[in-house]
Amino acid sequence: MNTTTRQQTFSLHAALVALILMSLSTTVAADEDPIYTSFFSNIAVGAYDPVAYFEEGRPVEGDSEFSTEHMGAEFRFSSAQNLEAFLANPAAYAPQYGGYCAWAVSQGNLAKGDPDHWKIVDGKLYLNYSKSIQTRWQKDIPGFIVKADTNWPSVLR
Repeated sequence: MNTTTRQQTFSLHAALVALILMSLSTTVAADEDPIYTSFFSNIAVGAYDPVAYFEEGRPVEGDSEFSTEHMGAEFRFSSAQNLEAFLANPAAYAPQYGGYCAWAVSQGNLAKGDPDHWKIVDGKLYLNYSKSIQTRWQKDIPGFIVKADTNWPSVLR
């Protein structure tokens, strides 16, 4: 390979690296979605039925047969009855902070909410990242809710 070819190859690689870095910085600066979904899907609450937490007191997997779109995300339900309840009043059943981790939002950050780590407080569903974070959150639920309410939704930016 001659000097000119090496310089051209180097310039091409440098341009590609610069392009990749610019796209990464754009991604970091972009606003987050108001409803947490995984990177590979658009399904909220990990495909669990948010109404079931209130009606059955436990996480229940939803079914794509009973689904709706709300705030740009797909919500799934275990029955037509639960879907209808959600459609009648989504704010009553959708997890707080869009399903992001309640403790993380209280700290001014975002983290995924895990449907297995949840609690209903004053008629509202809260999800947390993990069992250890849920334990930390439970040490001062009212205080963390006040902090998270203050941070939400500005933490999405």
